[in-house]
Amino acid sequence: MDNLPSVTAHELQRMVLDVLKLPESAQEIFSLWLVSPFLGVQLKPKHQPYKICRQWQELLLRFTSCPVDEIVEDEPSLQFRRNIFFLRRKELQIQDEDVLRLLYEEAKHNVLEGRFPCDPADCDALGALVCRINLGPYHPEQHTASFLKEKLDCFLPSHLCHRGHKLFSSLRKRTGSRPPVSEQGLLRAFREVPEAGACEEHATLLRLYHAYLQKCHELPYYGCAFFFGEIDKPVQGLLHRAGRKAVTVAISLEGVYVMDTKEKYVLLGLRFQQLSWDHTVPNEEEPILWLEFDGENEGQQVNKLLKVYSKQVCVCWGSYLNFNGCVCVSHSNLHYNYRIFQSPATASVPTSDQQPPKIQRQSSVLCSRIQRLATIDYVEEGKEIKRVKPRRTTSFFGRQLSNAPTSYSAVRAAENLEQG
Repeated sequence: MDNLPSVTAHELQRMVLDVLKLPESAQEIFSLWLVSPFLGVQLKPKHQPYKICRQWQELLLRFTSCPVDEIVEDEPSLQFRRNIFFLRRKELQIQDEDVLRLLYEEAKHNVLEGRFPCDPADCDALGALVCRINLGPYHPEQHTASFLKEKLDCFLPSHLCHRGHKLFSSLRKRTGSRPPVSEQGLLRAFREVPEAGACEEHATLLRLYHAYLQKCHELPYYGCAFFFGEIDKPVQGLLHRAGRKAVTVAISLEGVYVMDTKEKYVLLGLRFQQLSWDHTVPNEEEPILWLEFDGENEGQQVNKLLKVYSKQVCVCWGSYLNFNGCVCVSHSNLHYNYRIFQSPATASVPTSDQQPPKIQRQSSVLCSRIQRLATIDYVEEGKEIKRVKPRRTTSFFGRQLSNAPTSYSAVRAAENLEQG
């Protein structure tokens, strides 16, 4: 390329579109990303990828806590990915096969890698569509359980495919953990994938890509920006041991989802009309994202505060909600110059024409698990704060004002509660 240092992401993306022969509409569907194991950055059109690559070590020093020897060896790759600001409802209007294939491949990768936690039934349904795309129509003589078993990781999330020893399997059942998926469920779902008669291959692929993406749209974190952090564990045992749990936070234009990074399920999922938020930077401590929402404590209606510790809070949270700056998604901690961002409740929040169906299964990975969170519970009485447990004397922040319809309201104090 001529004059490589000054080439912008917009110009380079135009070249990619030309080489892949994608339509003009793909300009807003995809973006260029610089990605390494330690940091991922979605580039704005005006960014110059070459110069950012030259500054990569500086970015890692600033935005991550990677060891210096690993920073020296790290090198990013330039990737063509889905633009996280592209609205989900527009995807099902796409009819270009090449565009849909790229969206399908990226969504499949996120499902198989466990970034999009799914219930076993949904894993089977998505895996069956992958089988149909990769293997063609179901043939009972060829597509047997043993045939699928050899390639199970190609169709189902790898963390659900590990079987382990029988002893651990029995312990898993006793502790209530989710059982591993099997080839039998995948085979049944593959057998039930509907065929559209004598359709040409192009129309069949369009239908299957749409079906896969539409199923992914039922997952509230599809198309979200992600960042990583920790939350406090509930105090347990005679010694009152606590500690922290690693979490992944997914942010969309509609809400926020806090997921257990190890167990691959939702701990808390709220729409912005159901919460208030703020972030603080304690002295010599990592930044904290505060999520405040209505809840219950031993039958008493209370306000709950959840602390999310993460140096990525300001850069990821603010950039996504304000469409301002590049979005960083890192597997390690970030440092940033902090500022207060607009409350998401006061922003203009686009809503999709069709809301995804609610999952009713009690054990669904999409169900919030409030009982597994260590929250600060309190109620308000005028300007006073009455703490349920433990004690404190002042509110962490004032409520966000919103012109949008909301189900969120302050809880009034009961006379029998402790006063901090």
